[in-house]
Amino acid sequence: MKNLIRKIKGRTNLMIGGIIAAIVVVMAVFAPFLAPYHPVNDANLMFSEEPPGDPFWMGTDQQGRDILSRVIYGARISLAVGLICQILNTSIGVILGLTAGFFGKWWDDLVMGLTNIMLSIPPLIFALAIMAILGPGLVNVFLALGLTNWSFSCRITRSQVLFTRGLDYVKAAKALGYGRIRIMFTQILPNIVGPILVVATLGVADAILLEAALSFLGLGTQPPTPSWGGMLSSAREQLFTAPWISIFPGLAIFITVLGLNLFGDGLRDILDPHTTRSGKA
Repeated sequence: MKNLIRKIKGRTNLMIGGIIAAIVVVMAVFAPFLAPYHPVNDANLMFSEEPPGDPFWMGTDQQGRDILSRVIYGARISLAVGLICQILNTSIGVILGLTAGFFGKWWDDLVMGLTNIMLSIPPLIFALAIMAILGPGLVNVFLALGLTNWSFSCRITRSQVLFTRGLDYVKAAKALGYGRIRIMFTQILPNIVGPILVVATLGVADAILLEAALSFLGLGTQPPTPSWGGMLSSAREQLFTAPWISIFPGLAIFITVLGLNLFGDGLRDILDPHTTRSGKA
């Protein structure tokens, strides 16, 4: 435990990323208590496009709604999309990679062929194609993004399984009569969870970016629900006359994605036994 605490303290990227991620989580969970106004109902055209100041610390939008409140509530959408979509992606990738690496043969060739196809298609293009079929909406965003970015988890899992399945403890489990499913989920998977966790953490940031892009294009979260990407989309015409309407949700996306990437990078430094970086990030 002391060694782990020492490693965490020695990783500036992990500390900064963890703090940013914690702030976003707190914003999402306690949004009703932190937001000074309701993000949708408290609209007043008399305060339309008010610049930042007292009492609107981030200004107001075209409808006179408090931008700070909408940014705080927008954290709920971004965090929910990031976590749920990445849980779907990781589950699909781990199951395919685990079985492909363990069973091999034609199943491995099939999974790797499908993975290569997925890697050749940009996730945003694939998500747009799915959204064109399903239509706009938050639930459809979960489905679209939850099916587009599993290939990285799959390849990482497969490579770890190929290395692990020849180790002594796996051979001992086979000698004891363990079944294949039991070996995969009780012997191999717990010992390769580190790299998978790193990829999953970085994938949350990717999902948040993709959701913001879809909302910006009008295919994600629909107005008046506060979404960082949707706020950017609605502020395009006021980019020069009222820039604060787009600056603050843009900063929220940038800081959140940066924090999650730093957190994932720090996790990799700690969990990857082959890392060569020993100093502070």
